[in-house]
Amino acid sequence: MSLEHPITVSVARTIIPGYTRQANAWAHAGQELAREWPGYLGSGWVRTAADSDEWHMLYRFADAETLQAWEESEERRWWIESATELMEVTRVERRSGIEGWFSQPGDVNLVVPETVVPPRWKQAVSIFLPFFPLSLLANFLLHPLVLGWPLVFQVLLNICILTPLMVYIFLPVTTRLLKPWLEAKRKGQ
Repeated sequence: MSLEHPITVSVARTIIPGYTRQANAWAHAGQELAREWPGYLGSGWVRTAADSDEWHMLYRFADAETLQAWEESEERRWWIESATELMEVTRVERRSGIEGWFSQPGDVNLVVPETVVPPRWKQAVSIFLPFFPLSLLANFLLHPLVLGWPLVFQVLLNICILTPLMVYIFLPVTTRLLKPWLEAKRKGQ
């Protein structure tokens, strides 16, 4: 069994004003290229506001070796070079483990040491604990509003409300509260 852990790379890019549509297409193209790469676990991007020029792009690979292979690939080099007129890179961070997704901005230790990366089942529990009651509450409160809406729009509204709440409030609090349990050494270590 590999001792390697997934690595998430966060890249902040500033999009040149007027090139939002092209940057959107460029980001989709990069996702399509990476999707076929061994070890690719997913990617996405967020903007701080609808009119923001700063985009935070994330991609995740199974381990350092597959990440390095992607980052040194000819496909990625071509993709990155195709956007030189659209944007500039302002910050790059590499993170591993659950803390890599939810650490506060400005954290100095960006790569969580292997000894404190919690097993996946503990990560799942720490996500489930806030998500289940929050989801239940949101469904209860939104039910009268969305009654009669198609299911896809009900779920979309729920996710649009819950995702920022989970990312910015509940998961950071949960991981902080569960830190001793999440970082407890496994038996045999």
